[in-house]
Amino acid sequence: MSSTVAKTRPKHLNLVTIRLPVPGIVSIMHRVSGAVLFLMLPLLLWLFQSSLQSPESFAKFHAVVSNPLMKLFLLALLWGYLHHLLAGVRHLFLDLHVGAELETARASSLVVLIGAIVLTLAVGVRLW
Repeated sequence: MSSTVAKTRPKHLNLVTIRLPVPGIVSIMHRVSGAVLFLMLPLLLWLFQSSLQSPESFAKFHAVVSNPLMKLFLLALLWGYLHHLLAGVRHLFLDLHVGAELETARASSLVVLIGAIVLTLAVGVRLW
């Protein structure tokens, strides 16, 4: 005869106070970065089209992209792309059961976070 113990369930989850582990943060940021990149795709396609259409449209493109706020926005999109790429590769390895152990998963999530920042700075400095 099994005894059932009544588990106390929280009545209110405060999402601000919950401490996620680093792999959980990377996973959520992977989803958010994918959604943001998808939503920004029309802007990126317009910028690409305006850079290739004609010399006048390239001048318009250059005027838009040379704005410092636009540069910061594009740098943030670059970080989102690089984070999404690195986290996607990490998820592919996890789907193949490579690096699924706790310590390895934590280390690979830190590599994704640090790698995305380092790559963004390296590529962003070259493009700025």
